Amino acid sequence: MMRFITILLLIFPVCAIAQTFPEVDPTGYFIFENQDGSVDTTEASSGVQNAPLKVIFKANPSGLEGYGIPRYEWKIWNNEDPSNILIHRMEENIEYTFTSSGAFTAQLYVTFYNADGSICYEFPEEGEDPKTIFINISESILEFPNGISPNNDGWNDTLKPKDGYQSIVSFRAAVFNRWGTKLYSWDDVDGEWDGTYKGKVVKDGVYFLVVSAKGADGRSYSIKKTISVISGYNNGEGEAGTGDEEQ
Repeated sequence: MMRFITILLLIFPVCAIAQTFPEVDPTGYFIFENQDGSVDTTEASSGVQNAPLKVIFKANPSGLEGYGIPRYEWKIWNNEDPSNILIHRMEENIEYTFTSSGAFTAQLYVTFYNADGSICYEFPEEGEDPKTIFINISESILEFPNGISPNNDGWNDTLKPKDGYQSIVSFRAAVFNRWGTKLYSWDDVDGEWDGTYKGKVVKDGVYFLVVSAKGADGRSYSIKKTISVISGYNNGEGEAGTGDEEQ
């Protein structure tokens, strides 16, 4: 009988005898940083996202008691060229910021070891498809309106990108008056100009917007256009001021 048990131990790993295997649940989490400094975390989905997009990938292991340290292997690639691995890291959890548009795939491979260092179990098992995390980054869009009405009526009060802008990974904008004086500049696509200069609303008239930006799809934006400031326009509700003298 002892000889029979010895043969079984030689044929099957110790963990197979116990029939309790470690588990992993590879999951991606989108990290969204808000303007107020707070952070929102949501589980990654197949929906289209904007770049730059920070994602944390976690293995979420369980049932490791009694086993050796697992060997983790994350791989991430662009689906247009699966042979070109963007990320190949040997950590339980990894973080990556996507700055290019396209469809991406992330997969995790794990080797579990017995306490004596022998291989106990591999994830995914041979012949089993690995759990796949898909990341889709949209192509870029960036447009600006032709004018603003900085009268605090809650309608078109500031100069900022039109709603629907997406996947802008670098950005710089500036507003000038007709004499070339820079009135305001900003380098965050979520920023805006409130129509003031040195604390005062500029005079109604024509100003010049210059924007240099780059999209996640590699598209470069060089926007040079005139912007009309009409502080007397208030969307047809109530009265609005005429603005201070232009500086």
